[in-house]
Amino acid sequence: STIQFNRTHPNASKAATNANMVAAQRTLREIWIRPEVFPIFAAAGAAFGLAGFFIVRQISCSPGYRVTKSGRAEGIAEGAQRIKEGKNWREHWVRRYLRTKVPQIMPGLNDLMSKKQ
Repeated sequence: STIQFNRTHPNASKAATNANMVAAQRTLREIWIRPEVFPIFAAAGAAFGLAGFFIVRQISCSPGYRVTKSGRAEGIAEGAQRIKEGKNWREHWVRRYLRTKVPQIMPGLNDLMSKKQ
């Protein structure tokens, strides 16, 4: 006995085959380089960029992470030089800059709305 597939249209299998052939003929550029996918590229690029920045910063600048064998052989960093490195690591330029700023998202608008009429 043979299995009969329920077809809604007599040429359904032919249409599916044609659709597969058309999809297979499209290039990677035709599929992905379109304005609709630019936000996806931007979000993924920003995520990879930030992740790369933090990884490189951690490996190259962190006082608690040593790449070289001599640095790892040093053990726990307790010397005055290492304490200074730790303070410099924690008090980086972004933290020093933000310490002088008002912790508000829109200070001008907040001041405008909070004035007594």
